[in-house]
Amino acid sequence: MALTAIERDFDCLARFDHQGWTGNNHYHNFLLQHVPPQCERVLEIGCGTGAFSRALAGRAKYVTAIDLSSEMIRVARSRSQQFAQIAFEVGDIMSRPLPAAQFDCIATIATLHHLPQPDLLPKLKEALRPAGRLIVLDLFQAETSLLSTAGLTDHFLNVVALGTTGILRLVHNGRLRVPREARAAWQAHGKTDRYLTMDEVRSLYASIFPGAVIRKHLLWRYSAVWIKS
Repeated sequence: MALTAIERDFDCLARFDHQGWTGNNHYHNFLLQHVPPQCERVLEIGCGTGAFSRALAGRAKYVTAIDLSSEMIRVARSRSQQFAQIAFEVGDIMSRPLPAAQFDCIATIATLHHLPQPDLLPKLKEALRPAGRLIVLDLFQAETSLLSTAGLTDHFLNVVALGTTGILRLVHNGRLRVPREARAAWQAHGKTDRYLTMDEVRSLYASIFPGAVIRKHLLWRYSAVWIKS
């Protein structure tokens, strides 16, 4: 998917962000546990409307939050006016210079599957300071073959995740499903998404971030946490 198409999609999707429960912010507290203590500078890639940026601002002195969508950044700035320590930027992380050893923490949520990860991840590795942490949450491609143990397990987890998502959305947002217009926008965007399988995730991170802790989560997401030595 061309970056211009991604930008167009998320400019549209920004209109439907009402700060309710999502499968991404469900994991915010889990991710925040991995932000290093006495954190000076954090980079968030794909910040969207800034919900996690604002959470990071409670753990770090300075947050740089980048998103390709100018509309996402406009909304993020409007919701973050009391957070002087957050700098929101419209930009493409693939072309933005990242000086070496600049950040104590780099975090990204549901963004890396849009990007050429073998090219980007080494760049992020260099941008971390010693003892700095990479914190990733992204979506994975479930195994589909019912002839394998992994496929059967993922099929079962898909059913559980669908039910869990509906219940949590009802509890937090007062409805089982997202509004029709927003659902249509997300479905149109999702047609061009391509996710890594868990085997591909583990192989990729092992090649770039030896010792990274990879976890498979219920709501079609995985996390990767790595500490730079």
